[in-house]
Amino acid sequence: MERTYCCDVCNKILNNANSLKEHKRLHNGEHPYCCDVCNKTFSDRSSLKIHVCVHTGECSYPCHVCHKTFKRLECLKVHRGVHTGERPYCCDECNKTFSDRSSMKEHVHTGERSYSCDVCNKTFSNRSSMKVHQRVHTGVRPYSCDMCSKTFNDRSNLKKHLLVHTGGRSYPCDVCNKTFSDASNMKRHLLVHTGGRSYPCDVCHKTFRYTGSLNVHRRLHSGERPYCCDVCNKTFTDRSNMMKHLCVHTGGRSYPCDVCHKTFMDTCSLNIHQCILIGVRPYCCDVCNKTFTDRSNMMKHLRVHAGVRPYCCNVCNKTFSVRSSMKRHLLVHTGERPYCCDVCKKTFSNRSSMKRHLLVHTAGYSYPCDLCNKTFRQPYYLKLHQRVHTV
Repeated sequence: MERTYCCDVCNKILNNANSLKEHKRLHNGEHPYCCDVCNKTFSDRSSLKIHVCVHTGECSYPCHVCHKTFKRLECLKVHRGVHTGERPYCCDECNKTFSDRSSMKEHVHTGERSYSCDVCNKTFSNRSSMKVHQRVHTGVRPYSCDMCSKTFNDRSNLKKHLLVHTGGRSYPCDVCNKTFSDASNMKRHLLVHTGGRSYPCDVCHKTFRYTGSLNVHRRLHSGERPYCCDVCNKTFTDRSNMMKHLCVHTGGRSYPCDVCHKTFMDTCSLNIHQCILIGVRPYCCDVCNKTFTDRSNMMKHLRVHAGVRPYCCNVCNKTFSVRSSMKRHLLVHTGERPYCCDVCKKTFSNRSSMKRHLLVHTAGYSYPCDLCNKTFRQPYYLKLHQRVHTV
């Protein structure tokens, strides 16, 4: 019978005394092997050899299908599964298959989340996910694009980004054959065809596209507000609203525009602002080619083509494609007119009507005709007038 060796710390079984010796270094922190170039230390010789390839650029295991090279034979074997479709590791509980053992181990059904972030106490089922998360707090972005130097906090986001430069779009839509650079974008696109909102709230039956959105929504019913401001103890249902709120106390608007020096609370708002300034509209509707400065507005627009109207008036059951339209409509039932003219105190149900009214007091005729220089208060009336010249 073959002899086995057991670790007296974690009870892991190893095949030989050498492997046991190397394994124990994980517990005692011993790193006897040192890189001559950067002095980084390792618990075993094989890890040192793999690391040395970082300095030499040596990748000695090529894939014969796509010619991609790897530093380790194990990585090449896992990669080959991309071409063969082989997924030899299977979960005993749900029969989900995996291309490598580590991915299968991270896939758990116990619900146990034993790794906790020491900054915000968010919990994770595995150590690697926690380490990636902690970079949100430290600001560390160790993965850099060789082409544009943009940095990322995890490798998967870098890989997705590289497709922008290479043009790789390997995820096709089964309905219209449009291709996408990653699976998540393709799945979002499918909603254009299906109108699918597959995650329903079991209280009010409102449906959501993502489980994360559903979880946040459920807190409206449960009253749970797990995120608390350290300054004033105000609580929030989700982290993003709390982070925006913190700027009230800190005055923090740390993302300045290079052109006009206006500052923003987050990079997303800054990017949208810069697109408006330079006239760039990078998001395009697949159906009518209308362009948008940000993805969220494009996604709302896609509902027009899909016929999806997820927001319903609880008085007359009229439906709307966006929440803001439903809110404006509700004013018809409530009679509320929240916008007031500072000059004559006349009230209005929406801001645009109030702005048009203000021209009565200011005599603002800000839309001139290019042909006869006659001016108008609204673009609508200017367009009607311009027909006089075209007859």
